[in-house]
Amino acid sequence: MTNPPAVDNLAARTRLARLPQPRHALQQPVILALVTLALGFTIKWLPQFRNAEFQIDQFFSRHHSPALNAIAVTIQVLLSARGILIILIITFLFLLLVRRSPVNAFAVVSVAGIGWLSSEAFKIVVAQPRPNQALLQNPLIPNDGTGSFPSGHTTFAVAFAIAYYFLARQTRWSKVALACGILFVTVVGLSRVYLGVHYPSDIIGSVLVAATTTSLVTVIWNRYALSVLARIPFLDRFGPLPQPPARPGKVRQ
Repeated sequence: MTNPPAVDNLAARTRLARLPQPRHALQQPVILALVTLALGFTIKWLPQFRNAEFQIDQFFSRHHSPALNAIAVTIQVLLSARGILIILIITFLFLLLVRRSPVNAFAVVSVAGIGWLSSEAFKIVVAQPRPNQALLQNPLIPNDGTGSFPSGHTTFAVAFAIAYYFLARQTRWSKVALACGILFVTVVGLSRVYLGVHYPSDIIGSVLVAATTTSLVTVIWNRYALSVLARIPFLDRFGPLPQPPARPGKVRQ
């Protein structure tokens, strides 16, 4: 027996009322964060590793092409801080006003946005200088010389891909979302090394940072999100809001 269309539509519009979270809710984010910091400080404190990585940046700099230059610079602009904010706003409004799904709108933007912003905290803690562009054969864009680990562009790409995979999870689009997400992250990560503004380890660190933050966000979301959304005036006019789960020891009226 198949579900009525109205039931399927309601389920789709509240799909992210509960996000998939790690089995070990607190341990996993802590372990991932420690692994991320260990990687960042290892590359920073051991010049031989950093120098070996910089050879990859130099290789790409010697083999630039007009087409790849255009792609890399376009990604640089589109995933700038302003570009990411525009992407998040458009995504939120689409899910809220077009798909009529306030739960999904807040969930996707929370996972992607918080994941992106968390990269700044790791940048400050690790304080890894960026590759020296004066040593590159063909530098395409300037950089400020600081905050190399992790890549903010790539962290956003990973967090955004995870958020949309959550949205497509357990649907016929899940494999497509997964494949597109992997491709998106790969292209963005390679573009940062291609431009010579990040080391390869920065890209690996970005994946770890996004995984760390997503693990933590899902736990917090599942515990508090529906209760918070229920307190936002008129939000239920845009779409269905599931009832928050009853807390232990409390009886729902």
